[in-house]
Amino acid sequence: MPTNITVPSIADSITSGVISKWHKKDGDFVNRDEELLDLETDKVTMPILAPEAGVLKRSASEGDTVNVGQVIGAIEAGSAGAASKPAPAAAKAEAASPTPPKASAPVAVAPAPAVAAPAPKASPAPTTNGSAAPSANANSGQDVFATPLAKKLAAEHNVDLSRLTGTGGAGRIREQDVLAFVQSRGSGAAPSAARPSSPAPAPSAGATREKMTPLRQRIAQRLVQAQHAAAMLTTFNEVDMGAVMDLRKSYKEDFEKKHGIGLGFMGFFVKATVSALKAFPMVNAYIVEEAGQLMIEKHPSCDIAVAVSTPKGLVVPVLRQCESKSMAQIESGIKDLAVRGRDGKLGLDEMQGGTFTITNGGVFGSLLSTPILNAPQSAILGMHTIKNRPAEYPVGSGQVAIRPMMYLALSYDHRIIDGAEAVQFLVRIKQNIEDPQRLLLEI
Repeated sequence: MPTNITVPSIADSITSGVISKWHKKDGDFVNRDEELLDLETDKVTMPILAPEAGVLKRSASEGDTVNVGQVIGAIEAGSAGAASKPAPAAAKAEAASPTPPKASAPVAVAPAPAVAAPAPKASPAPTTNGSAAPSANANSGQDVFATPLAKKLAAEHNVDLSRLTGTGGAGRIREQDVLAFVQSRGSGAAPSAARPSSPAPAPSAGATREKMTPLRQRIAQRLVQAQHAAAMLTTFNEVDMGAVMDLRKSYKEDFEKKHGIGLGFMGFFVKATVSALKAFPMVNAYIVEEAGQLMIEKHPSCDIAVAVSTPKGLVVPVLRQCESKSMAQIESGIKDLAVRGRDGKLGLDEMQGGTFTITNGGVFGSLLSTPILNAPQSAILGMHTIKNRPAEYPVGSGQVAIRPMMYLALSYDHRIIDGAEAVQFLVRIKQNIEDPQRLLLEI
């Protein structure tokens, strides 16, 4: 009897994925625990292994969207020689469950679930408490997993919660998800029932369209959510990189010989950030919802997420307990996360639970930018390219010299971090970088 290959449950918040690549062909003989395919979700790409040895029978194709628990193939027990000639029973099973045909017409870009344009709906029906609720929810007979505030906002704006993907724990729909959806329809827009949908315009000559990957959809959803759910501001400063560059130049070779890892700038900025987070702990906290109430969650550990650009999009793995790590451990940890991030080898747990984020647009030549918060975190530090510019040097001397300068940007949630606190936090980082001996002395 064949053994089914099913989509495994990865996390409560992940309900589906896309088959990005089959490593084995239909009819191939595979060994137990051999990689069969890569499943791409909105958070990670993970391999699915063969449950046993035998002949592979695929029932889903590359590019198919599949749900958790769905059967995507089977393994027919047999020897390697059976791979050249499929068993009759397997052939019949394959004929009974053919792979769904793929449309040959151009595919329209698939928007993120939380910001998709809603289909026309009838007028809202009143609920038992007299408030309006979308008729699609009322007729579905299903209890949508959402917070009370999200349900209230959905009723006010005539939003069908069943069309949204929640970003809360276990996929719960939060008020931020509803607000992001409403914003996507346009500020002050009329209910969807009054706005009939129109077909997407045909692509222009020579243009092509392709589906957004789950990861790209998730990135889009989170960025929109961060902008609309937080009172985001950005403060700027500049830092003289001369002292760090001189220190790095003097000890780079010795550091690499002893620790087996290069000495870069990120280690200094992580150390400087940890020092600033200890001095201003509210920057290391964030706002969460509990029983419909907003709470401030404080963190004793500095778990710093580092933005990594990959071919499939931006990922933000977390380097945990940075306050207890040496410079060598930080540099080694960052390199490991970056390499595995680009190779798609990061686990889901490695991209969750960060308390602060650092992003370095300078590696791409960015001179200045305003980074977007990595929700639910309250702040993110943006590094930029180093440019020689005239600056007062030594400080307070009144003399001008050409110095290697970098602009720093700190975006923060004004709901939890005051402006004065944000400015002082960024100044502390500047002081630590311009005088790295402060990091050694912990002052």
